[in-house]
Amino acid sequence: MLPDERTRPPAEHPVHVEEDLLTARHAVRAAAVDAGFSIVDQTKIVTAASELVRNAYIHGGGGTMTVSVVRDTAGRTGVRLRVRDEGPGIADVEQAMTDGFSTGAGLGHGLGGTRRLVHDFDLDTEPGRGTTVTVARWQP
Repeated sequence: MLPDERTRPPAEHPVHVEEDLLTARHAVRAAAVDAGFSIVDQTKIVTAASELVRNAYIHGGGGTMTVSVVRDTAGRTGVRLRVRDEGPGIADVEQAMTDGFSTGAGLGHGLGGTRRLVHDFDLDTEPGRGTTVTVARWQP
């Protein structure tokens, strides 16, 4: 990652109350606009952010989202999100990534759907240690 005029330093947003979900989505949309994303790519990264912050809020008891505009070594500009909570963690990651599986009232498409909306996806979790999901979507 090389800093330049199109990068944006990481900005951290709390995810503790429902209003924070909307604030997080707006922050990601602004970062996507700064990165020069098309409306379709803006929608994809905002939808991914929405799923992740909602998971942190509902299943993790709240957390933080960090959003940044980044440039990789190949010169691509992207938006990177890191959503972290200190909730119960995920006991079975494979099951959690399976479409249709949910521990709540949702449809069970959150994590799997998020993975399909981004180019890079990393899930770090362990029971009792919380969950951190880091994703990035890049300009074509």
